Amino acid sequence: MSQHSVVNKILITAGTHGNEMSGIEYVKNLQANEKIRAQLLSQASDIDIKLAIVNKLAVEKRTRYVEEDLNRQFSQEKLSVLEGDNLEHQLAIEFNLTFGPKFEPTKDLVIDIHNTTSNMGPTLIILQSDEFHQKMAQYVKANMPEAIILIEDHIPFKQHPYLCTIGKTGVMIEVGSQPHSVLRPAAYLQTEKMTKLIVTFCDLWNKQTLGHLDVVDAFRLTEEIYFPLCPAGNKLAMIHPSLQNNDFMILNKGAPAFLTFEGETLNWEGEDGVFPHFIGESAYYHLNIAFALSLKTYI
Repeated sequence: MSQHSVVNKILITAGTHGNEMSGIEYVKNLQANEKIRAQLLSQASDIDIKLAIVNKLAVEKRTRYVEEDLNRQFSQEKLSVLEGDNLEHQLAIEFNLTFGPKFEPTKDLVIDIHNTTSNMGPTLIILQSDEFHQKMAQYVKANMPEAIILIEDHIPFKQHPYLCTIGKTGVMIEVGSQPHSVLRPAAYLQTEKMTKLIVTFCDLWNKQTLGHLDVVDAFRLTEEIYFPLCPAGNKLAMIHPSLQNNDFMILNKGAPAFLTFEGETLNWEGEDGVFPHFIGESAYYHLNIAFALSLKTYI
């Protein structure tokens, strides 16, 4: 997004995963409660804001998805198929036609709200590191010091399969730790605060009244780390207790990473100075993903 691009239309989504309750409850409240909606709209009266609960059947069933992860259905390959081969694929096609389309977007910004069982705090995930997203990260961090900035720009924006990429640009709010299918007040309030800050930022961006913003710490995704497996594909170990819940804390070579079910500590054998996150995320457990890694940077 260039310095002179104006954010006129914002889409705020939740329920992309049907058991991540902070965004679901917040967007439902925005839809149903005039006072709550007015609080958000007052942050940017000149911006058209639309709201959507995406995977309503998954929300009803209180499950992440019904057949396949909806937040992996928005690739060019998947959207080019006119009929989905499962519920989420079909939903992605219909949602893209209603609020996209991805490659001729009608929304300037999509804010997709998520929760994680990992102890990541309130994390703003940006998929581009251009001036618009740098300034957004700086503004959010300046007004919400507890916020974490996570950059996933390892591939071009439109190559991501995420729902938020149906906009000209898109970001994800990821708040944890929160067990799936429940609501914790701290996570809800952090979700509400970060959403309001992003909307306010867009208003100030449009008016070119942001003022000076300092460079802030951020983390850039590098890779995913898998659990040790036996030849049959079963897990041999769990995350080490000293690593669990320490998202975005430094991990150096030789530090405990896993604990086998026989009681043996497996130390980290990778490079020094990495920062794990999504540690023990429950939705990734069946994929054998133990955590993701990032490197510290500045934005």
